[in-house]
Amino acid sequence: MAYSDIKSWLGSELQNMRSLGLFKEEIVIKSSQGPLVDTQLGQLINLCANNYLGLADHPEIKKAVSDALESHGFGLASVRFICGTQDIHKNLEKRLTDFFGTEDTILYNSCFDANAGLFETILSSEDVVISDSLNHASIIDGIRLCRSEKKVFLHSDMEDLELKLKESQSARFRLIVTDGVFSMQGDLARLSEICDLADKYDSLVMVDDSHATGFIGPNGKGTPEELGVSNRIDILTSTLGKALGGASGGFTTGRKEIVDYLRQRSRPYIFSNTLAPPIVAGTIKALDLIQSDPNLRKVLLENTKYFRQKMTDNGFNIIPGIHPVVPIMIGDELTTIEMARLINEKNVFVVGFRFPVVPKGEARIRVQLSATHTRGQLDKAISVFHEVGVGVGLI
Repeated sequence: MAYSDIKSWLGSELQNMRSLGLFKEEIVIKSSQGPLVDTQLGQLINLCANNYLGLADHPEIKKAVSDALESHGFGLASVRFICGTQDIHKNLEKRLTDFFGTEDTILYNSCFDANAGLFETILSSEDVVISDSLNHASIIDGIRLCRSEKKVFLHSDMEDLELKLKESQSARFRLIVTDGVFSMQGDLARLSEICDLADKYDSLVMVDDSHATGFIGPNGKGTPEELGVSNRIDILTSTLGKALGGASGGFTTGRKEIVDYLRQRSRPYIFSNTLAPPIVAGTIKALDLIQSDPNLRKVLLENTKYFRQKMTDNGFNIIPGIHPVVPIMIGDELTTIEMARLINEKNVFVVGFRFPVVPKGEARIRVQLSATHTRGQLDKAISVFHEVGVGVGLI
């Protein structure tokens, strides 16, 4: 097929996306990530970032990054089992293991890579993986790579999960897979009940806790800590690119034998350069800050409670919860895009989410709060939401 043929098809598909309000535009940021960002639209209150604890521009992290660049260079230029592994990579793996109270940890370039490299490595055609219907795309894609039987249970529906487990009792291994926090919903997995079912049906439990690591739970150790099941989770994957400094990188932590096996067989680990040393050093400093300053988590949770309550009082339909991911449900795709545009024009940075990121008819603006947002910034954002919501007839 000549490129002219596929070019015509691509052009038609892209135009169709635009007409349906599904085409994603990118706003260019000209500053560092923070509660305020400089863009081509001017300076905006930023309600889009996963920068939950406000560490993406923290001066101590920037200094740690600068120091590591001088001491350990820009990159290893190869994979760890070929060219060697730096001491700071081993230090970070140990820090994460100690932080979560697990047995061992392996670093990846992203949590997407951690999930992509997990299922095909440890599961075979003799096994069954059972996944929540709203799990992150990286989990879905990772599961697609493995040869095991694949089952999906309705979102947080324990009766449906138990049905899928009953159907799978002849399998060699059964692995229940769930996000700890569902990124488009802001709701927490029902981990206690999931672990009870795993015990009942002799299954393993895996949690992707990317939207909880560092700030959910009494010590910021994530959803399992918040729900009292830390020692019952076999595999936990997460990211370094959100609350832990916001750069990049991910990891898998859990049972030692699983981590050892991943280090030998997991393709994204074996065939990709490891994390750049400055990112490793910045993440170690982020862990230092999280463990030494609980006020970061306290302020984030206060901001979350305040914003959720005020938006509800203003008549918006919000999925209930305690998480700083706050989905403002709109439904119609074109209305969602128009609302986001109008809000951006009033110096508040938001993004409308629509199909295929969320199901058709469930379009929403997802707000993400930070510990560094001031009360004045939140009040300004709430006022703008109210003005625009009234203007488009949503409230």
